Amino acid sequence: MNDHELTVQQLKDIVNSFIKERDWSQFHNPKNLSMAIATEAAELMEHFLWIDGKQSHEKMNSNKRTEIEHEISDITWMLLCLCNAYNIDLCKAMENKMVINKQHYSVEKAKGRTEKYTEL
Repeated sequence: MNDHELTVQQLKDIVNSFIKERDWSQFHNPKNLSMAIATEAAELMEHFLWIDGKQSHEKMNSNKRTEIEHEISDITWMLLCLCNAYNIDLCKAMENKMVINKQHYSVEKAKGRTEKYTEL
């Protein structure tokens, strides 16, 4: 499988089948799933804790890359579980959010800047 061969829906279906086979959907409420996403994100952040930006780039090309990819996969997994549990169309949600982002962060105001849209 790779990004060019699989759709988001196919990924959601793979996750959903795995969850159903194990009867785990009973544990998939917004509280648990959002906490699981945050936990997995923290595990990803742990790889970069106490190092600078240059070192973080280097770490992506180190023997730790596979571990980092596993954490990214865990985050994605839990996100897809949340989408499945509550019938969220991830692509549509992204599309809607990008409309808002374009309004908040116009190229003229935000290019090359890091401030939040309320500070631009």
